[in-house]
Amino acid sequence: FTMSSSFFIKNKENHKKGKSPAVSKRKLNNTNPKHNEEISSDSETESSAVPKKRQPSEEIEYEETPQEKKLRLAKLYLEQLKEEEEKRAEEESFESDLIAGRLQEEVVRNLIAPDASEIRVLRGHKLPVTCLVITPDDKCIFSAAKDCSIVKWDVESGKKLHTIPGGRKGTEDRHVGHTAHILCMAMSSDGKYLATGDMNKLIMIWEAETCKHLYKFTGHKGPVSGLSFRKGTHDLYSASHDRSVKVWNVDENAYVETLFGHQDAITGLDSLSRERCVTAGGRDRTVRVWKIAEESQLVFYGHEGSIDCIQLINEEHMITGADDGSVCLWSVNKKKPLSTVKQAHGCHGDAGLEQPHWVASVAALQNSDTVASGSHNSQVQLWKCSQNYRGLEPLFSVPVSGFVNSLKFSSSGQFLVAGVGQEHRLGRWWRLKDAKNGIYIIPLKRKPPTQEEVND
Repeated sequence: FTMSSSFFIKNKENHKKGKSPAVSKRKLNNTNPKHNEEISSDSETESSAVPKKRQPSEEIEYEETPQEKKLRLAKLYLEQLKEEEEKRAEEESFESDLIAGRLQEEVVRNLIAPDASEIRVLRGHKLPVTCLVITPDDKCIFSAAKDCSIVKWDVESGKKLHTIPGGRKGTEDRHVGHTAHILCMAMSSDGKYLATGDMNKLIMIWEAETCKHLYKFTGHKGPVSGLSFRKGTHDLYSASHDRSVKVWNVDENAYVETLFGHQDAITGLDSLSRERCVTAGGRDRTVRVWKIAEESQLVFYGHEGSIDCIQLINEEHMITGADDGSVCLWSVNKKKPLSTVKQAHGCHGDAGLEQPHWVASVAALQNSDTVASGSHNSQVQLWKCSQNYRGLEPLFSVPVSGFVNSLKFSSSGQFLVAGVGQEHRLGRWWRLKDAKNGIYIIPLKRKPPTQEEVND
């Protein structure tokens, strides 16, 4: 597979549409990282000011002194060492992920559907649940909803551990928390930070252990629709309906850079260990892989409708869902899907006017061959990726009434959590009155091993 120039953001597509090519704006704020401090990326970067014409300058030639040459070569050597170190760290991370993948494959083998009576429902949000995360130790769940609240749950007991209430519109100056629908959340891989994003263009950073508010990040010019921490770091990637991806350093309470490329609102974002993230571009019908360090991106096409959700399975493969009812399986090395399941959740409507159920959420058990998708057809569907990720085979479905707005597998692969509501997380196109706004904890059961498998 070769990367053509048209495959990158620095392509003719943006010039045709009057967009500036591959734009990345870097800035690191040297701020005093006090708690509750507001950091903004409102930048000269997105202004439409016309730059001044460059004044012609005369070229000045000078001879390099031995000391200057020695300094230049030393800097070059240090840069090469840094690049080699980063490459080695990335390779080690990828190898450890592959080993983890082999272990996960053992864990997920022989999955069977749970009994409906074994599914637990946690009620606590007044309005539809829009997003959730599970802590790395699988002991707690954080969920958020259109009621602007955040709830921390204990997995074992199902009890609420903490609630961060939502505030009313207009109380932003005095309310600690969100005052608009929360659309996305992410947790750092060490469990230290929780990040949440809302319709008010705000990102809030919380201390996960205590639910204490730390920082507020501003700068997006549209609702914040995707958040993900780079695994093993406190670097945070955010995506927005303003079509941009931003990079933040939470430890430093700092904005780093902004990346542009999507032609429509970004609806989802994910990342793993590499210095890159993946995004779903809604109605521009593209999936993009952003190479942060290189300030470039790869563009992928496959869905016929708005791509509403995305999740990485491992560093090389990802899964997406769209409102055309399809689920696609991708390799980051091929710009077309490896496999597409159309009408993955069936259709609804009168005869002759059937429409596919929109796919509202997808999830992947990292480094395994098991993925899941959610819609509003009263079922969560589990899938198995066939050998070499060439296809998707249905495993079983789990009854869940309502819009499945968020799905997450536990790290151990022992359970799957669904965030459910009476409405779709991004709008109010339908309302399912019989559905319950809540968290569904779905145990993942396994067939007992056969005698042959035991002997092996």
